[in-house]
Amino acid sequence: MNILLADNQDITKAGIRYLLSRISQELIVTEIKNKKGLISQLQQDERCAVILDFTSMDIESVDELLVIQSRFTKTEWLLFSYELSEEFIRRAILSSNKFSIVMKDGEAEEISFALHNVLRCERYICRYASDLLLREQKHDEPKEKDLLTPTEKEILKEIALGKTTKEIAAERCLSFHTVNTHRKNIFRKLEVNNVHEATKYAMRAGIIDAAEYCI
Repeated sequence: MNILLADNQDITKAGIRYLLSRISQELIVTEIKNKKGLISQLQQDERCAVILDFTSMDIESVDELLVIQSRFTKTEWLLFSYELSEEFIRRAILSSNKFSIVMKDGEAEEISFALHNVLRCERYICRYASDLLLREQKHDEPKEKDLLTPTEKEILKEIALGKTTKEIAAERCLSFHTVNTHRKNIFRKLEVNNVHEATKYAMRAGIIDAAEYCI
């Protein structure tokens, strides 16, 4: 897999190159200086991994980053910075399973583990980000906690974890029509229009937790 290293700190780039060399000598690493260069490289080949320090690039907001990710859906992303806001981390994690996160002040072992995961196209969320989201979840219990029946909560959990209506029906020995009716009722009660919004509710309500969602 080719690596796009989007970071403007020389010491960081040297460190990442060293850790990558310990994983494989055959990896091709291309250094990226700005957003224009990043998009140009992705247009040539989006089947790659981007190691991105969001705070050192000229990407203006998390919204702009999400737009770029949505254009290049075959790309793996490792967000690698000293500081990322709670809102940034939450939106990145909930918006796409292509985003992995590790902090620059993390232990070398954790950073290396994150690189291994990304190269295997497996998501990695560092301890700091996971703990932050779990703390946020505990302090943000929704008032609508009892909107759903126990069965609807179970089905919402399976929806949030990425299972299709057909898969849920097969696992629960129910008809497709029955599960689809539950799905419609869940969306109606929560006043949401898509799986992304339903998943956000499930995390806030404690139906799934951040660690479970990221597996």
